[in-house]
Amino acid sequence: MAMATTTRSAVALPPPVHLPNLLAFAIVARELNFARAAAELGVTPTAMSKTIKQLEAQVGARLLNRTTRSVALTDAGAQLLSTLAPALDQIRGSLEQVRASIARPSGTLRINTSYVAYACLIEPHLPAFVARYPEVTVEMSVDHGLADIVASGFDAGIRLGHALQRDMVALPLGPLQKLVVVGAPAYLAQRGAPKVPKDLLVHDCIRQQLGARGRWLDWRFEIASKPAHIDVRGPLVFSEMRLALSAACAGVGLAYVFRQFAEREIRSGQVQVLLERYCPAREAFHVYYPHRAQMPAKLRLFVDFIRDANAPTAVQRPGVLSDHPHSRATGER
Repeated sequence: MAMATTTRSAVALPPPVHLPNLLAFAIVARELNFARAAAELGVTPTAMSKTIKQLEAQVGARLLNRTTRSVALTDAGAQLLSTLAPALDQIRGSLEQVRASIARPSGTLRINTSYVAYACLIEPHLPAFVARYPEVTVEMSVDHGLADIVASGFDAGIRLGHALQRDMVALPLGPLQKLVVVGAPAYLAQRGAPKVPKDLLVHDCIRQQLGARGRWLDWRFEIASKPAHIDVRGPLVFSEMRLALSAACAGVGLAYVFRQFAEREIRSGQVQVLLERYCPAREAFHVYYPHRAQMPAKLRLFVDFIRDANAPTAVQRPGVLSDHPHSRATGER
């Protein structure tokens, strides 16, 4: 038994209509003059005439009646223009909004950072930034991980140099950071102060665990120009440096913290700095963001403002540390 076959005739699709052709038509319809319309677009009247003919072929209708002396819309042309003109105005408005947002700081600025970087470099200067740029809403996200700022929708991040993502623009922010040992006067009166790093082995040291992977903050020093690591022990482990510093202030033990982060507690006498001669400055925090040819005004102004507010001396300012992105962890990223 023969099986019947069904053939489906191909449906011819109309040719695509290109936006530049529609824009050219809208200008001719406004000017009703090919020469003036061509001059506005920077083309010749002949090229403009060919563009309109191409558009008419694409839509399958005559849009303009033209003679050597005049140009007029056909009914089809008037119908197209009645819907095209508002759409083009909306596009122009959107483009103007984008240009305005680049030229004038406004909108929401999303920043991802660690708490230590926020407390040291951002928090003291945030009120002044908000007062200067009231149209910018700053959305600050503080976490201990290393977020993918592009995937997470952040405009910029602030982390130590070793933790920077490879494909980011990175600028040093603030001075070179130094990790130091601190202890409360009450603890030191009872247990004595360590004189050299190895003395830490007989002290109660407050340790810090980094992230969910269980890595530890290394207590690293420099002895006779050589790096040294002390495998400290103690009764407390925290996941945040601010908690370790708080415990040290309470006299529970010795903590290993960024000196700038603990500056207030040091100045007030809540803790004393120990073994500082063995604690060299290492690296700076950086503000980093995706490479952009047209940087939004809100981000550009934030980066400039926060770098100026934290400007270290020329001697302190390091270069971008992209040559060692996988150096060992230093506690806050």
